[in-house]
Amino acid sequence: MLKIVFLIRDLNYGGAQRQLVTLVKGLHKQFDVTVLYFYPGGPLEKDLKDSDISLICLEKRERWDVLGFMRRLIAQLQRIQPDVLHGYLGESNLLTTFLKPFFPSTKMIWGIRESNTNANIYGWLGSLLSQLENVLSRFPDLIVINSYAGQAYYLTHGFPAKKMVVIPNGLDTERFQPDLHARVKVRSQWGISENMILIGLVGRLDPMKDHPTFLRAAALICQQRQDVRLVCVGTGAENYANQLLTLTEELGITDKVIWAGARADMPAVHNSLDIATSSSAYGEGFANVIGEAMACGVPCVVTDVGDSRFIVGDTGLVVPPKNPQALVDSWLKILEHKNNKLPMIVRSRIQDNFHTKLLYERTEKILTSVTKTR
Repeated sequence: MLKIVFLIRDLNYGGAQRQLVTLVKGLHKQFDVTVLYFYPGGPLEKDLKDSDISLICLEKRERWDVLGFMRRLIAQLQRIQPDVLHGYLGESNLLTTFLKPFFPSTKMIWGIRESNTNANIYGWLGSLLSQLENVLSRFPDLIVINSYAGQAYYLTHGFPAKKMVVIPNGLDTERFQPDLHARVKVRSQWGISENMILIGLVGRLDPMKDHPTFLRAAALICQQRQDVRLVCVGTGAENYANQLLTLTEELGITDKVIWAGARADMPAVHNSLDIATSSSAYGEGFANVIGEAMACGVPCVVTDVGDSRFIVGDTGLVVPPKNPQALVDSWLKILEHKNNKLPMIVRSRIQDNFHTKLLYERTEKILTSVTKTR
């Protein structure tokens, strides 16, 4: 049985982390799977600890805990002797390259989960890591990208086309499915009656997600309709969260917007919505939250960023980034044309194109193939 090690920074709530959990749960029957992660304490640890997948925290204490961290990482890999080391996101991808001299027979795979990210927004370190990725992209044995938009973007930055393969994310349509009981429960917790319209944005509080555009659209629709409430689900840096709260106050919609924080019960959260929204300005690859909402039968309005257009197909509406009025017009159009058949049409789009079974099959194929080229 092939030994596959996935390397990721943390197991906090996030699209990449959730997708990794989904993926390894599907692969562990075919492969000997281990997940190595830098920092302890992420809420998704429990998801993997409850399974029989090997889960090892490298106990990185802080950013500059480098030498000790590397010793622990190398020791674990020497013990496991993996056939494949699969990085997930920038830092982990780069580490696979630096580890290659220590493990020459191990195949190194990069996992890229975004498209046109502006690395400069994350400071000098983010910019440096991005530049290193461009320079070192010829060294991994394979580069797996979760979006066609990401593939196109990285090709323009010199990534080798022959080493790149696109595997879209997979959604668990048994976990994410229409659930009236969950809808009623969550809306009750938030004080939302059934005759109110609830529009939601699920995603970390990060400039990439462009909450300000969502909030400005919220202010516009609340001027036109009194039966609309909005919810933001996710957490982020305290300073940025405070900026968003200040903007909400300035727009006069404090009593219209719910800040729900992080939630573990995401299927229920999606079910509570009448419309799901992705207002991202840049950087998205394959946005899990769009597919999850759709699997629950919730129609989506998305900005034309990453593969969002590809995900919704003709079941939702696509608008330009940073255009609050376009969001409002699309919300109103969906509300005007909503019917009883729409939830199943939306859900079928995910079942037919982005089911976890397809993710497992595609990943198994490339893992088996890359280990044969020795």
